[in-house]
Amino acid sequence: MKTFYVSIFMLAYNQEKYIAQAIEGVLNQETSFPLELVIGEDHSIDSTRDICKSYADKYPNKIKLHLNESNLGLGANYIKTYRQCTGKYVAICDGDDYWTDPLKLQKQVDFMESHQDFGIIFTNNHNIYPDGKKEIRPIINIPYESSFEQLVFSNYITSVTALFRNKPLSKGMKDLIRKLPYGDWPTYLWVTRDGDKIYFLNEVTAVYRKDFGTSTVLRRKRSRIGEINLYILEQLKNESGFSEQRGLIQESIFTYKMGLISSYNKEGKFYRSFKYLLKMFLRTRRLRVLKTYLYSLKTSLSN
Repeated sequence: MKTFYVSIFMLAYNQEKYIAQAIEGVLNQETSFPLELVIGEDHSIDSTRDICKSYADKYPNKIKLHLNESNLGLGANYIKTYRQCTGKYVAICDGDDYWTDPLKLQKQVDFMESHQDFGIIFTNNHNIYPDGKKEIRPIINIPYESSFEQLVFSNYITSVTALFRNKPLSKGMKDLIRKLPYGDWPTYLWVTRDGDKIYFLNEVTAVYRKDFGTSTVLRRKRSRIGEINLYILEQLKNESGFSEQRGLIQESIFTYKMGLISSYNKEGKFYRSFKYLLKMFLRTRRLRVLKTYLYSLKTSLSN
């Protein structure tokens, strides 16, 4: 049985316009080690499945294609596909994104092999929009070295640029991710929970399509992303694998709740914001909570 050093994890669903470019970006990688492309095709209703099949037939030693018999949804497909990744490292490339640097994986693996205390390495990327506009992702607030302590408050890792050590998920983590519209952030938290550090390589190696697919719907309402991330944190707080990080998770939960108060007011959901105010005001840091609520309410009404 062939041993792979890196497994590239690709989810595919109704991406007939982009999937070939995503696959080609992986096949164009120049590496000194064997790699495998693991594609989870989630019963597309366009020609995505046929395109994936044609590539798998052409490159049977490099591509492992899993064809779902019905549409599982993103979370379940994520877990099923991730489970098939056998490499020492896992890299993510969704079916509507693509890699532009043929040395992306080689650079990342070289770093990880010489820095055993790091669990994740990610890079910079281009963002591309539906109108064709393309720009380099701003990196002002991206730390070059970080850890769970920073990542638990915000996911600053663009998935198409990430490579991380392959750490099997617990049953609780699998059950959680199956319910989610994205699984990358909880996976990164799982990988770094025992102290593994995160490195940012400031080189553009990939293109991330913004405002395409699932992410488009979520970004229309900032509060929705906040609600999902808050749900993730609430579940992780009770996951045994995060017992030593519960204090940090609780602090992040407080921060996300504060953010939701502001987001609800900004979106005109004043009743929902007031309900959150009452819940938090009765529990902790009353002055800070009240100030946040009043400031966001004033700003929203003035706008």
